[in-house]
Formats: sequence, C-alpha cells, structure tokens
Amino acid sequence: MLPFLLIATRAEDEAADGEYDAMLRASGLAAPDLRRIRLEAGPMPQLDLADYSGVILGGGPFDSSDPEEAKSPTQRRVEADLRSLLDQLVARDFPFFGACYGVGTLGVHQGGVVDTTYGEPVGGVEVTLTAEGRADPLLAGVPDTFTALVGHKEAVRTMPPGAVLLASSPTCPVQMFRIRTHLYATQFHPELDVVDMVRRIRVYQHNGYYPAHTMDELIARVEQEKVVHAARVLANFVERYA
Repeated sequence: MLPFLLIATRAEDEAADGEYDAMLRASGLAAPDLRRIRLEAGPMPQLDLADYSGVILGGGPFDSSDPEEAKSPTQRRVEADLRSLLDQLVARDFPFFGACYGVGTLGVHQGGVVDTTYGEPVGGVEVTLTAEGRADPLLAGVPDTFTALVGHKEAVRTMPPGAVLLASSPTCPVQMFRIRTHLYATQFHPELDVVDMVRRIRVYQHNGYYPAHTMDELIARVEQEKVVHAARVLANFVERYA
C-alpha cells in the first residue's frame, strides 16, 4: 500500500502531534503509512502524487476568509502552496480529504463563499446526512444522524459550483461536501474524540475560539459528548483509497 500524506499547519507542537496521533487512530493507519508535512514550518516540498494513496489536510489556525491585509506572511505562503496543490488534485480528481480548514480551503479554491456566517462554538453538534450522503461510500456505516466535534470561526456559506452536499447541521448547513468523485471536505473534525478535543481546548485557550475564562466550563460540557461514529468517515477514506 502506498502511504497517505497529512498536510498540517499547526505551529504548536502539542496540537500538531495530537492531530497526527488522532488521524492515525481514526483512520486505522500505522505511522509508516501516514507521512506528514508541517506546512507552517516551511514551503511545500516537491511532491509526486504517484507516491501516495491520498492526501489529507488537517485543521489549523488560519481562516480562508481573513482580509488579505490581515494575513501573516506564513498564512499567505501556506495558502499559495495549498492552491498550487489543489490545482493538481482537482485536475486529476485525486483522493483528498480536508477536515475543518480543509473545507474552507477546498471551498474557496472551487469558487464557494466562505465567511463567518456559520461559525460554530467548540463542542458537539448533530450532523445529518443528505440523500447523497447516505449513498456516498465515505459515509457507509455512518448513521443518518450522528454527533461530531466542531469549533470554527468560518464555514462555507455558498457551496462551490458542482459540489455535492453530503451532510449538514442546524447551525452550519455545509458540514461535508464532495467535489468531482474523490475530493472531500468536512467542517466537523472526524479525527477528534473527546480526549483530543479537551487537549485542543487547552492549547488554543487564547486563540479566540472561546472566552479563556470559561475553559473549565467548556471542558466539562465537551466531556459529556458521546462521539462514536465520526471517525468512520476517515476510516472509509483510507479503506477506499489504500
């Protein structure tokens, strides 16, 4: 089996390593089968897609809808590198899975509108599959409605032309979509369980996702969530394209 490639953008080692470990667990991959590039640390190296089964883009600190003048040089470089990569992936309909930051990145690349209209606070949401979602192989074995973990300042407000809506939630209409046949993105985090989310809450307590003084209360609420089925989406991605 060819390895999968995880593209990460988190500068904090604890968050970056936690994301990598969560991706391994949720996908069922062993460490040698999930290579990682930390894109925040340096430019995208030359890639030969023939070396990989698929590409996964994790979450991150950047918002695609930030005004250009507000973006740091690192964010501008990361976005330029991702645009160049997505040019190749979309042209080839190459297996791609973007989680959270991935939904905004793929959405903008394909002509959708991403803004702060449907941001969701940190916590669990009830995600519901569409008819197209129930028929999609990446959602095989996933209940029509399931709990997933979210926490994002921006989201897709208008779907890209030709995109297929696969899942939605009451507070964020676009929770998962597909471009062409093999390119997917979720707003929710399929890789996270409650322990992962609590770790991330602590790491990002001063990043504006929630008032820092409410951290203990937020953790107590998140620890009550029952997250069982969301990881199946990543496992299905790996099983389909390995």
